[in-house]
Amino acid sequence: MAALDSYGLDRLTELVAGLDGPTLDENAVIFEPPVATCTKICCLALNYQEHADESGLEVPPEPVLFFKPPSALVGHNQPVVAPTRTRHLEHEVELAVVIGKVTRDLPEERWREAVAGYTVINDMTARDLQLANISRNVPWDQSKGFDTFAPTGPYLATVDEVPDPQELELTLEVDGEIRQRANTKQMVFGLPRLIADLSDGMTLMPGDLIATGTIAGIAPLKDGDTMRATVAGIGTLVNTVKFRSA
Repeated sequence: MAALDSYGLDRLTELVAGLDGPTLDENAVIFEPPVATCTKICCLALNYQEHADESGLEVPPEPVLFFKPPSALVGHNQPVVAPTRTRHLEHEVELAVVIGKVTRDLPEERWREAVAGYTVINDMTARDLQLANISRNVPWDQSKGFDTFAPTGPYLATVDEVPDPQELELTLEVDGEIRQRANTKQMVFGLPRLIADLSDGMTLMPGDLIATGTIAGIAPLKDGDTMRATVAGIGTLVNTVKFRSA
């Protein structure tokens, strides 16, 4: 992110193209999240009609925001570890926007100025805890914010590699079974509205992530399940589920 800010996209592309070194086998690499610094993960709830329908909820008239802490981030091929307090874990594949510059009060028509690129995020949710908190009328952030509950990656695709982020297929497979499939064009609130809304009075910092909402098909996971979350043209994020023993 620092290099992108210092050199600009065109110059950084030239520098990377001129690098001469060995090609690494992906299986021999330990993947960290594709942002080195992140002050917040801004997440959108109910941003796809079919997901709202399956949840038995109405699409909100305005974007609904919640946060995950940066400590929830984990990389590609790393385990998602459910704490002992939950026995009901669910997946939520999403397109994530990576913020590239300090941004505040940005109008919709200038939304692209804020964006460094895009990646894949899987918004892991302890559904039993979330529903219990909703029934008590208390915040449900904890159900989303445990360590490893924001697997992200494997790559950051820069803006030149994604000409239209509102025309990307999202899929999520669990052990070969496709559970989620839709397209980002089906978002209720698109990226211009989301970035303008989030930056209205709140500073977005380089490396911050916007998880733009999940699609229909959320379902429970069991210990040992392998999830493959894909955003076409950006990458496939793979993580395996582990439940801690009670």
